[in-house]
Amino acid sequence: MADREWTVELAPGVSAFTAAEWDAMAGTANPFVKHGFLSALEDSGSVGPGTGWQAMPLVVRDENGAPRAALPAYAKGHSQGEYVFDHAWADAWERAGGDYYPKLQISVPFTPATGPRILGDTDLAPALFAAARQVVARHDWSSAHATFIEPAQQALFEDAGWLLRSDIQFHWHNRDYADFDGFLADLASRKRKAIRKERARAVEGLEIVHLIGDEIKVGHWDAFWVFYQDTGARKWGTPYLTRAAFDLFGERLGEDLVLMLALAEGVPVAGALNFIGEDALYGRYWGCTEDRPFLHFELCYYQAIDVAIARGLSRVEAGAQGGHKLARGYEPVETVSAHWMPDPGFRSAVADFLERERAGVKTDRMFLGERTPFRKGG
Repeated sequence: MADREWTVELAPGVSAFTAAEWDAMAGTANPFVKHGFLSALEDSGSVGPGTGWQAMPLVVRDENGAPRAALPAYAKGHSQGEYVFDHAWADAWERAGGDYYPKLQISVPFTPATGPRILGDTDLAPALFAAARQVVARHDWSSAHATFIEPAQQALFEDAGWLLRSDIQFHWHNRDYADFDGFLADLASRKRKAIRKERARAVEGLEIVHLIGDEIKVGHWDAFWVFYQDTGARKWGTPYLTRAAFDLFGERLGEDLVLMLALAEGVPVAGALNFIGEDALYGRYWGCTEDRPFLHFELCYYQAIDVAIARGLSRVEAGAQGGHKLARGYEPVETVSAHWMPDPGFRSAVADFLERERAGVKTDRMFLGERTPFRKGG
């Protein structure tokens, strides 16, 4: 179709669309770009005024006014909750006399999980990229950033002139295992024994339960909220999500959720919340009120593997960072973000930095890949 048949708008939020409209673009494979998740963040106050995340999705509509493609975008007043660290860039730009914030962020807030960043018809990516550049230029912003881009879309950003940045996460891969013991059989003997001991020690005196969809009641969310606040206070100072977000996740995402709880005499003492995609399990939030040996590994890593195997999912993404995942069978994989700087000097400096950083990340990934717990030659 000719360009005149398309219009691009800057919408006030994902909640401005019906679930059917947005999800026709987002699809069903990734839970975090669905209307249910993104609108829950907005409607719960987890993003919006006072948070440093102001929703402003860019949307292409066809000649009939139907949304056909979108970028889940935000005006960001800081760099928290992104998991791709650009504080040094902000410092350099501001020392040069500029204002780094606000910036345009194309991402899922507080969610270091790979997924589509161009929703809907990817043939309309040029129109969306042009609109993103216009937003940055119109507001005289320093930059635009897209984080945790799924592999299939990375070239679209690069071809449009965005600078790509690599990092490392640890994902577990399902090699058609029938059960957890099948996975353990692929590991070196010493590692198998260590994991079996960890699992046995972790669940001493505990019952582990999995709750899915409507099985998760308000009382379960109340307990998990306590866990989440504890972890958030220790990691970030202030938890990103409000209490209302969890109720809305339950209402709007349903079967996309699995809440794992550790019970001591029927009372929850720890929990991990996972999101279920079409081909992956995404571990997102964890917390506890009792510090028990190896319980974090059990709930966040081993139980996640159990679920992935039972559901026939190809991988588990257990969040950002965490070299300790390596010994538990999670392997180093590349994650990619893309960055647009309109100022030529700033762009050149960032490009030079990324070239040096990329070589180091590649070396680190090779080093880590040689230290997985799998049997050599197996």
